[in-house]
Formats: sequence, C-alpha cells, structure tokens
Amino acid sequence: MVAGLTPYKGKWLVASAKMAGSTFAPEPPKIYDSFSEVLSERPAFAAIVINAPVGYLDTPNAGLRSCDVQARIILGRRGSAIHNAPSRAVLDGTIPEWEGGLDAVTMTMLPRYREVALEMSPYRQRVIYEGNPELSFYQLHRDTPLQRSKKIEEGREERRVIVEEKIRGSERYLDGGADDIFEKHLLDAFALVWSARRVHGHAAKRVPKEPEWDSEGLRMEFVY
Repeated sequence: MVAGLTPYKGKWLVASAKMAGSTFAPEPPKIYDSFSEVLSERPAFAAIVINAPVGYLDTPNAGLRSCDVQARIILGRRGSAIHNAPSRAVLDGTIPEWEGGLDAVTMTMLPRYREVALEMSPYRQRVIYEGNPELSFYQLHRDTPLQRSKKIEEGREERRVIVEEKIRGSERYLDGGADDIFEKHLLDAFALVWSARRVHGHAAKRVPKEPEWDSEGLRMEFVY
C-alpha cells in the first residue's frame, strides 16, 4: 500500500492504493485524526507522500529552502501554490509565530506540521516524503503546469479529468462519499498517492536534484 496525505479540517485526508506488480488499485479515502494514527496503520504503508514540510531551516533569517524556490520555478504560473516552510525556531516555539514571516495558510497549518515534525527522524524518510499536489499534477500533466486554480470549478474539473484518466478507479471516490469530503482535497490526495506510487517504483523526481539536509539530518526536498 502507498498513500498520499493532505491536511483536512484539522485532521488528515489519506488516499491510498494497493500495489501488486503493475496493478495500482485505489482504496476509499479515509480521514485520520492524527499523523501518528496514519503511521500506526497495519499493514504499514510502503511509501507516503505528504503535503507538509519534512525538513526545516533553523531560523527565519536563514532564507528560503532551495526546494521551495526551485518548485516555484518549475510550476511557473502555479508557483504560488508553494508556500514557504516555517523555520524550526517557529515550529518548536523558540520564537513567536508572528515573527516568522509566515503567510496565512502556513499559520493555519502549523498544528499539522508540528504533528509531522514530532514523528520524523532520518530513518523515517525511507517511507515518508514531502510532496505538493501542484507538483504531482505537473507530472501527471506531462510536465506542464495546470491552467487554473483548484479554488474555481474549472480548475477542479481540469484536475478531475487528469486523475480519472491516470488513476483508474478513482472516479468512484471523487464525489466525497459518506464523509462529504470537498472535491478539491480529494483531488490533491489522489495526486499525492500517484507520486507515492512513483516513489515506490523508484521513478519519482526530486527537487532539488542534489540533496540538502537540515540540522536534524532530514532531507529538505519535494518528490513528484
């Protein structure tokens, strides 16, 4: 099993798929209360691509992570979907959040980011990788940025066509199901599980190409 994770209403939305040879069979998406609950799943996921930072610079004045800068360049018109990761000093409370230069989205996501940071160590990066849905869609769209934002109907339709074409069987889950999950989040999760499949098959691309590590030995990179 491989999985794509994205924050959702203070919890985690997980799209997963069974892997058997060339078979890639999506499972019904699930909502988990915590990241530790995802890690406790049995059988364990063989590869996880998560829409949350994994490696961090130590302080705000250290600049920007190379992966964030390079991902924006790759995505071109969709580069604004890449938000700067907070510094580890903000994450662990060494400095106040308001001094970290964070945008509104990142501020909202800090509790989820802290969950991931508490569980991460270098050995976990054999399974857990940082991704971004827009990078996943870029790869799914033949290395071409998408035209529209997922916030508008045309953008969601653009993404849905791609997901249904590439991930056969996903169409039965994209209308929210019993949990009435927002379509845009489901599309993100399925794009990430596609990247998890590529990680599992040793086909994923990395940004940057040359690895960079933070002070805790974690790679600062995106995979897609």
